[in-house]
Amino acid sequence: MDNILKMVALLGLAAGVPALPAQQIAQPARPGTVNYVEGSAFLDGGAIDPHNIGNVDVDAGQVLSTAQGRAEMLLTPGVYLRLDDNSSVRMISPDLTRTQVEIAKGKAGVEVDEIFSQNNIQVIVDNIPTQLLKDGYYEFNAGAGTAMVFRGKAAVELGDGRIRELKDHHEFTLWEPDDGGQPLSREKPVSFDASASQDPLYDWSSLRSEYLAEANNQIAGDYAGGPGFYPGWYWDPYAWDYTFIGFDPFFSPFGWGFYPFGWYGWGGYPGWGWYGGRGWYGGHPVRTPLRGHPGIAPGYAGGGFHDGGAVHGDFAGGGGFAGGGFHGGGGFAGSGGGRR
Repeated sequence: MDNILKMVALLGLAAGVPALPAQQIAQPARPGTVNYVEGSAFLDGGAIDPHNIGNVDVDAGQVLSTAQGRAEMLLTPGVYLRLDDNSSVRMISPDLTRTQVEIAKGKAGVEVDEIFSQNNIQVIVDNIPTQLLKDGYYEFNAGAGTAMVFRGKAAVELGDGRIRELKDHHEFTLWEPDDGGQPLSREKPVSFDASASQDPLYDWSSLRSEYLAEANNQIAGDYAGGPGFYPGWYWDPYAWDYTFIGFDPFFSPFGWGFYPFGWYGWGGYPGWGWYGGRGWYGGHPVRTPLRGHPGIAPGYAGGGFHDGGAVHGDFAGGGGFAGGGFHGGGGFAGSGGGRR
């Protein structure tokens, strides 16, 4: 029962938290909430009004589709599904502990920033489910019958107890078009060059992740001291979408930093590598050289974004000013290293 109550709290209903200035009051987020539309997107054939973002849900059996446009849909807290041009996804189950979607046409990407043991998130292509098991970024192509793991871990269920495990930089062919969509019984995952495989959907997903990191920075401190400090979706009236706020700071699969509840002042823990004010430096983040871990370099005290810029800082081995890291000795609780 405790686990169920915790999972309900993960929705981040935000009741009773400090009031935020808003042009719109969004309903509580849940699996299936449409979080962003670019161009033309449709729910069961009806056009989605961008002004209704945050108040449109894809219920079980309904189809979210795009023409010349893209759409972002929330799954469980910390998990975003992004639909490419001329694509469609059907909601099978919007349950928090069993979330199933079917890519019916085209392509979709899934960014997983946080996943819990109680979550069972499955993406189905041609009746073949793939369960997402770890933080990372995944792409599915219904036309080509493929599942790709840029970063993370997934399990493809082929039936009769047969499972194909996919790890970083591996792709699995679910079916060959020449076989009429029949599942393959002996196909093995193959490796791919993640950098060379970054398509327009990947680039758009990275951009959306950047914007959501900025939204997280804008509002994470506003919820400090409020009740119900559970990781979840929280509405940002400035960016007009939901962003994810958790207990711990982390980087998305694309390298963008997210703050936890109650960061200091204008944002950021000393040494985490965000400094100055808000916004972006010249419209782009600034990444300092790597050291000791992908995406890590000496950080700076303070928070927010310097003159509109961001620097990914050192959270390993005492990097950064003001003691470095999150707890004075570098790293998480002074031990260095990254999340998961």
